[in-house]
This record gives sequence, structure tokens and C-alpha cells, in this order.
Amino acid sequence: MPVITLTDAADDRLRDYRDLTDVALRRAVEPAEGMYMAEGAKVIGRALAAGHRPRSMLLLERWLDPMRELLGPRLDQVPVLVAPMEVIEAVTGFAVHRGALAAMERPALPSLSEVVAHARRVVVLESIVDHTNVGAIFRSVAGLGADAVIVAPECADPLYRRSVKVSMGTVFQVPWARASVWPGALDELRAHGFVVAGLTLGDGAVSLRDFAAAQHPKVAIVLGAEGDGLTSQAAAHTDVAVTIPMAGSVDSLNVAAASAVALWALSPSS
Repeated sequence: MPVITLTDAADDRLRDYRDLTDVALRRAVEPAEGMYMAEGAKVIGRALAAGHRPRSMLLLERWLDPMRELLGPRLDQVPVLVAPMEVIEAVTGFAVHRGALAAMERPALPSLSEVVAHARRVVVLESIVDHTNVGAIFRSVAGLGADAVIVAPECADPLYRRSVKVSMGTVFQVPWARASVWPGALDELRAHGFVVAGLTLGDGAVSLRDFAAAQHPKVAIVLGAEGDGLTSQAAAHTDVAVTIPMAGSVDSLNVAAASAVALWALSPSS
């Protein structure tokens, strides 16, 4: 494992790790350069287990031995950059408490048809812009046994560092695709045999309990943006509007919490 010790935050070999807290910049740079950022040994390990390859790693010195064990001999050509905390903070813009970052090669995404070919429960994300919510939804999908995620063109990047971190790396194990057309992707799901259900607060929606009782063989749950919910354009392409009945003068759940409730209700074992 080639280890390179760096002491200058201006070193060009740290370019991949620069300004990680600048969301707008990273959202533009990372997809364009075919990379994403993984933070912490557990997340990096899950990325490697999924077959993703690191471009380089940036570590505190005390993380060298754990990373050697994690990488193994098959990745002995990966450049490992070692720097003190003050240099890492100056480059990234935050304190890397987990001690390890990896700039990973971004894998090519499959098509929607490939992702849903054998799926029975799919979650669709329309214009969800908060990376924390996206990561939490992926974790719910993985933990509650759904099969795939489809993200609309304007949805936040599931491979953005915050999404990956909150998902605990489950974004690497859940098949997902980005829709090329919207809301036409919902029609494509219907053509694959899915009942397309929009989760909403709108009048006339059936309760989640009643919808789950119908036991549709293939269901795609569509979740709208934080605050505004589903757009009218997306709602017009759903088969049914579904709502989670609320109590205590609370009008709704956070979108990530709503995804977990819906997936649990639709689970065959619930």
C-alpha cells in the first residue's frame, strides 16, 4: 500500500478531498469527475464489499493499520494519503472524526428497467433535496426489505457524502437508478406491473392500512419533496393516493420516517 505523508493543505494530491462541506460545488464536481466520497471504516468497507474501487484514501496516521487490514493485498496500488488532523480539516472543511476518507470511483448506474426487473417493492423519490433524508430512506429500504429505489432527475444524489454516511453504506447494497424522464418513469413502472401509490396528505387518499390489506403483488411507493409533497404532475401519474393517518394534531411525518412506516406496513411479515 503506497503511503504518502502530506503536511501541506495546498498539495494538489488532496484535490479530490477539497471543500467537502460546499454542497453546491461537490454536487457538480463529483458526478462530473466520476467519483464519490466514503467516510469511516464501516462505510468504506461496505463500498469495497460492493465492488467499488477507491481512487485514493486520506487518513490520520493511527488509521493506517486498520485500513491495511480492510484493503487487503488486492488493492495494494491504491494511494494512501496520510496527514495530521489540522491539514485534513483545512482541506475538507470539517473535523473528520471517523479518521478515514476514501475518494471512490462512481459506478455506472443501471437503467430503471434493470433495477425493477425482479423487484416487488420499490420506493420512488421525487425532488427530495435533503441528503440526510435520502440516506435515511435508503437505510429504511435496506432494513425493511424493499427491493430498489428510483430517484427522479431533481432528487439529491444518493452518493453524496452525507447521504452515504446516514445510510450507513446501505446505498451500496440497494439497487437504484435515476429516472431519465419524469413523471414518465411512473408510467414505466406501471408497464412493469407495479401499482404506483403516491404517499400524500391529499383529500380522498386511502389509509395505508387499507392499501396494505389489498396485498398488491408489486407496489411502487412515491415520496414527494420535503414540505410540498408530491407535485400535481407526479400525482396525475399514480394509480392511488395513500395516506398515513395521524393523531395528536400532527399533520404529517418527516419523509424518511414516512418511508419506514409505509415499508413496514407493506412488508409481508407485518
